[in-house]
Amino acid sequence: MPVRNIPERGELVVCTVVKAKGFGAFVKLEEYPDTEGFIHIKEVAPGWVKNIRNYVKEGQKIVCKVMEVDSSKGYIDLSLKRVNEHQRREKIQQWKNEKKAWKLFHMVAERMGRNPDECMEEFGREIIKKYGSLYEAFEEVAYDNETLQKEGFSGDWVDAFVEVAKENIIIPFVTITGYVEMFSPDREGVKHIREALKKIEKEEDEVSVSVKYVSAPIYRVDVTAPDYKTAEKELKECAEKGVEYIKKHGGTGTFKRKIK
Repeated sequence: MPVRNIPERGELVVCTVVKAKGFGAFVKLEEYPDTEGFIHIKEVAPGWVKNIRNYVKEGQKIVCKVMEVDSSKGYIDLSLKRVNEHQRREKIQQWKNEKKAWKLFHMVAERMGRNPDECMEEFGREIIKKYGSLYEAFEEVAYDNETLQKEGFSGDWVDAFVEVAKENIIIPFVTITGYVEMFSPDREGVKHIREALKKIEKEEDEVSVSVKYVSAPIYRVDVTAPDYKTAEKELKECAEKGVEYIKKHGGTGTFKRKIK
């Protein structure tokens, strides 16, 4: 459910083609109820378009870029050709996520015995304002059950929101790999290397760092975390702890993101 009634210029929107004929296509905007837009044939695809139906057909879901908006007349000029494949996939996924989030929001209201629209006015809009979108709010709550309280939210709806998030949001995780190269000339070098590798390993609620032997003197470091930014940070910090330890004990060590 959008907070605004009409999109902004430059925004990407999910549309359903209503009519494709002659000089353009009329579409309805899925995220903005009762709002329609128009794609001129020149904005359908690069180059000359002889038959618009070769590119868009009635009932088709497409992603367009908003070019012009006349809010007084409700007129929206759209472009299909100015959206690349990456943007299209990302926007479609975002749209699907928000559709799911709105269903989850209905579940929250149902558990409270309340009307969803009333709940949106009471606390939903503030949640969207704080987290950027309703889905991101549910996802963040699934990561951290206390995030709403930390952000200053309160009320009988909080517990219901947390329950629905925990039951329905699968927290995504990513895995990345790096390598450490270690050597020790000391008589107890094997022991020092073993301890250095232990310094690298880590096991927490959201982050897991493990070390596996590849071939002397190379060891593989696998990191599982909620997102790539966190994973990269943990990989570097944990590997550096091991390298620092082996160097303090007379050995050598280096961290490599990749090996040839």
